[in-house]
Amino acid sequence: MSSLDNKVILCTGGTGSFGSKFTEVVLAEHNPKSIRIYSRGELAQVEMERKFKDDRLRFFIGDVRDKERLHRAMDGVDIVIHAAALKHVPVCEYNPIEAIRTNIMGAVSVVECAIDHKVQKVIALSTDKAVASLNLYGSTKAVAEKLFIQANSYSGGKPPLFSMVRYGNVANSRGSLIPILLEQKRIGEVTLTDERMTRFWLTLEQGVRFVLFCLDQMVGGEVFIPKLPSFKVIDLIETLAPNARIINMGIRPGEKLAEVLISEDEVRYVREFSDYYILQPSFPFWKKDMLIGGAPVLEGFSYSSNQCPLPKELVGQLVEELGL
Repeated sequence: MSSLDNKVILCTGGTGSFGSKFTEVVLAEHNPKSIRIYSRGELAQVEMERKFKDDRLRFFIGDVRDKERLHRAMDGVDIVIHAAALKHVPVCEYNPIEAIRTNIMGAVSVVECAIDHKVQKVIALSTDKAVASLNLYGSTKAVAEKLFIQANSYSGGKPPLFSMVRYGNVANSRGSLIPILLEQKRIGEVTLTDERMTRFWLTLEQGVRFVLFCLDQMVGGEVFIPKLPSFKVIDLIETLAPNARIINMGIRPGEKLAEVLISEDEVRYVREFSDYYILQPSFPFWKKDMLIGGAPVLEGFSYSSNQCPLPKELVGQLVEELGL
């Protein structure tokens, strides 16, 4: 028996890269009562419906900013996966009020609707950019993390339980580095902001399976962080587009040379497991015996993509595994 069997699942931002892969995996390997896809994109919903042709799918046009619509969509839901967000750093910088309305006020709407409808579990997706954020996108996701974790105080130890998953950019997802490089490769010129830049490597399927794992493990209040390989961006460029001319653009506003998934200031709350870390909350609702297993990490530890990037040949193997 799967923990998703006969469950009603709502996925916000469900027509995005994560939502589409999540739907594919869950429909193929589990037996949910239904998956409700909640998003703003009419065309994307129509295309997704045609792709899956599964009567367990339900489609709701709606925005997480619209609390009344979200209330309707969440009626009778058991599990919420919150993936809706404005994610592109330059877009959020240029549209700060919109980013706040979606990423912060939208998170508030999800929390309040989940509590009102007595949903069982809620997992929200976060990002490395929430750690010591340099840009508005990261700042909004840092606030969203606090909102979802502290929501466990509002639910008072009863369902819903709220947890977060924090990871880096997803390889080959829409708008991420690889599709941009492949498009640039067609014209023979690719852009590089800084040769020292490193990033973590996570595929869409790995991201989905980690979220499903966390859904089974969560007790409410954790931030789950997977252990991931990292790479130098210059190595990825030279692997994907070996004959293209590289144009050095310089680092962009709000951009970091390395992704950081755990900062030194967070380590006193972190426990390490074989394939992942858990960042425990510091709020009174969290009791020491709520988390079983794991080991504390050493003072001064941090988790950054520049610590041990893969050799270039292994980056090539990762690219081959994606079929690029």
